[in-house]
Amino acid sequence: MPEELSTSGSGPAGDDLLEDLGKYVNPGRSRIYRLMGMTNIEYRGEGSRVIDEQGNEFIDLCAGYAVLNMGHRHPTIIEAVTRQLEKMGLATKTMLSRPEVDLARSLADITPGGLQRSFFCASGAEAVEVALKVARMHTGRKKIVATEGGFHGKTLGALSATSKGTYRDAFGPLLPGFIHVPYDDLAALQEAVDENTAAVIVEVIQGESGVVIPGDDYLPGVRRICDDAGALVIFDEVQTGLGRTGANFACEHYDVVPDIMTLAKSLGGGVVPLGAAIVLPEIFDVFDENPWIHSSTTGGNPVAASAGYAALQVLQEENLAEQAREKGDWALEYLKRVQYDYPTVISGVSGRGLLLGMHFADPSGGVMVLTELFNRGVLVVPSLMNWTVMRIAPPLNIPDEDLHAGLKRVRKVVEEVAPQLEEM
Repeated sequence: MPEELSTSGSGPAGDDLLEDLGKYVNPGRSRIYRLMGMTNIEYRGEGSRVIDEQGNEFIDLCAGYAVLNMGHRHPTIIEAVTRQLEKMGLATKTMLSRPEVDLARSLADITPGGLQRSFFCASGAEAVEVALKVARMHTGRKKIVATEGGFHGKTLGALSATSKGTYRDAFGPLLPGFIHVPYDDLAALQEAVDENTAAVIVEVIQGESGVVIPGDDYLPGVRRICDDAGALVIFDEVQTGLGRTGANFACEHYDVVPDIMTLAKSLGGGVVPLGAAIVLPEIFDVFDENPWIHSSTTGGNPVAASAGYAALQVLQEENLAEQAREKGDWALEYLKRVQYDYPTVISGVSGRGLLLGMHFADPSGGVMVLTELFNRGVLVVPSLMNWTVMRIAPPLNIPDEDLHAGLKRVRKVVEEVAPQLEEM
């Protein structure tokens, strides 16, 4: 939209767009936005800031649910995508594609262990679908063990691994062969994994359930139990990958390598949707006989692959994992002090790197804080599997002044809503 046509998000243009959102896109989303008073229309992103059509600036402490690890419109990534668009957008699928192979080689170089062969798609759910199919094809087994509280996507296969009934119940029967065990419970996992198990799929840190961090022995135990049973290990790093937790990949904190890793969200550099499953070569042998046994028409297209390649460059050149660790350590301690001062509002704080969760004693507290922060120009998000937890997951290269200013507003809002919550 040209600058001269920009209108106030709180005026008629915002209300009209909200009405059309309900009419043409999703009435439920429209209703929630209206109830929360969120009628601003986003217009431009710059680094760790979002500007609405009226020119109001917001500090972005959510990064599009951890999609924007590199920030909004990182110049290196924009340049790479623009340069590729001047040559070719989508691939013909009849010739070799240099961007796809370059990205796959770079992923193999940066991921832990012997992970080497990549399948590219557009989302985390698609990447999970690939991982599940590869596990079943390679092992010849059907059973998949997932965890309670795990979130792996909403396509039918990924949803079968996702645990929350709210997302599952309306679509049953889901795929057979899936069972769920408590997260961070090796005894339960040991009992569930047997000679019929193709794979265990697990988030290294559970994001949508409220930033749930396992004990140090959990992921090594998952690896041992699967090795003993001849089952594969699938780590879902869609949210935790590419520096988010203070390491390039969260599994590196535990020195454990999976057989298959799923990636998405920030893999596209915050510019283009991009997902991937990266697999040990001996596991990927299922594609040797029939390379099209699973395929994606647009997966690994030149534009997305160029964005992903540039994103990996930025990840390393700007030391984003180290930035996330240093800033996350400071932010976690700051939020713990807020919890200490307002224990009737904040029941706990969890996090690693710049994936942080504020746990509210009452779910209404999280909604109140989130809404008021929006009014104060700060963007945060709830945890969709656990509405008592508000997530803070800003771009990893957020300037210290934006991070500090945003969290100071968090403290101020908690201070102001505390008396109201105590009366409820």
